[in-house]
Amino acid sequence: MLSVVVFLPLVAAAVLLAVPRVSDTVVRRIWVAVTAADLALVGALWVTYSPGASGFAYEVDLSWIPIVDSRYHLGVDGLSLPLVAMTAVLFLACATYSLRQARSVRAFVTLFLFLQTVCLGVFVSLDLILFFVFFDLSIVGMYFVITGWGHRDAARAALRFFLYTFLGSLALLLGFLGLFVAAEPNTFDIVRLTEQNPLAGRGTFGGLVLLAIVVGLAIKTPTVPFHTWLPPAHTEAPTAGSAILAGVLLKLGTYGFVRIAMPILPGTWRDYSVAIVVVGVLSVLYGALVALAQRDVKRMIAYTSVNHMGYIVLAIGAAGILTSSDARAQDLAVAGAVTQMVSHGLITGALFLLTGVLYERGRTYDMNSYGGLAAGTPRFAGLTAVAAFASLGLPGFSGFIAEFQIFTGSLPGAPVATALSFLGILLTAALFLRAYQRIFLGPPRSADRSAVADLTTAETVSIAPLLLLAVVIGLFPRFLLDLVEPAARTLGTLLNR
Repeated sequence: MLSVVVFLPLVAAAVLLAVPRVSDTVVRRIWVAVTAADLALVGALWVTYSPGASGFAYEVDLSWIPIVDSRYHLGVDGLSLPLVAMTAVLFLACATYSLRQARSVRAFVTLFLFLQTVCLGVFVSLDLILFFVFFDLSIVGMYFVITGWGHRDAARAALRFFLYTFLGSLALLLGFLGLFVAAEPNTFDIVRLTEQNPLAGRGTFGGLVLLAIVVGLAIKTPTVPFHTWLPPAHTEAPTAGSAILAGVLLKLGTYGFVRIAMPILPGTWRDYSVAIVVVGVLSVLYGALVALAQRDVKRMIAYTSVNHMGYIVLAIGAAGILTSSDARAQDLAVAGAVTQMVSHGLITGALFLLTGVLYERGRTYDMNSYGGLAAGTPRFAGLTAVAAFASLGLPGFSGFIAEFQIFTGSLPGAPVATALSFLGILLTAALFLRAYQRIFLGPPRSADRSAVADLTTAETVSIAPLLLLAVVIGLFPRFLLDLVEPAARTLGTLLNR
């Protein structure tokens, strides 16, 4: 069933490419139907989830490249299943939002179906080579989305995105080869590598392997100073591309930390956890400060992603400092990091879709070109207000649950860094309130902005459920935390070896 969830979108893409004549309307409807079916299958996985002795559910373990013991090994646990569900939700939202897509519809849809398969594949892979294949293919898919349907400078932004992230993939592959060489017997299987702890006591070699893996994942996340590809990629990408880039692709990096770096190299992670914390707090503050200086609303949201990813990096770094000295705080930090991945995906995906609505109405992302839109667009103004408050971590939203866990778990191990990161919340509140006031409140800034149309049905149906889920998690987080917390405790146990 897990293989069906992963490859159903790719099969649908292949069928769409093979059928000679299909109208654009039919292609769009098939896209929505396939993503809805995939989400329904993920829902069934969630309801029937029951991990086995290995800690994973729905495992598939078949020989793939036997000469290097690389296997077609899939499985999900409490760290990955929430991200699989978030991915399915976001792709359905993007399919619904894009019902009016008119340019090269079949190519657009097949690329997004391809992207859905490779993103899901990353989250369920339990083999390093399989993980790398899916991880690398996500770069290819997003490159063509940006360059094919982006804005004026899309080609340059797509090239920058590809070169940066491909360089990260090469570093990641180098780290994976280091793990393979160190393992006895040699293997790329993540579960076996976790059991072996192959770099325990390996000193410099272990540090170099961790460095390669961290750099590869940090570029994808992205963290300071590897973030510079992100704002232009977001600014030039089409709306659905930005939502998937921020909501899903950035999580491929942070997920790699909790699935690969922390459990397979626990001792080395502990040794360098202070440096990880420093990178996290720098990303929090830098992302918020630079976002505050933006006039382009899409670039502003892109920089808030650097800020929010910084909270995740802070938490997983602090978990390495804490180790067995405060196991409860360590579990809170890890659980908060995973919850933040889900929360950020839902909220920032909604924000980018709302930004796309703004651009379609006014043909610009410049905040100073708008004003007073709330009077004529109550649904648009209302959903944007909800998304803005959710992103700044207001109680009642998923962001508050995630950040509360992160700060509570990180404070015992990294009190100064955690205190500094609190400033990120204040800066985020200031930048979102300022942006909302400029765009939606006050008098219209020009006559041609006064008659902006409100959200269409398709736009409302695509955006509102993302924010509703953020509210549900904020008010009733137990259904998510019951899944995440046992896996966080398991990761804590592995980290303390």
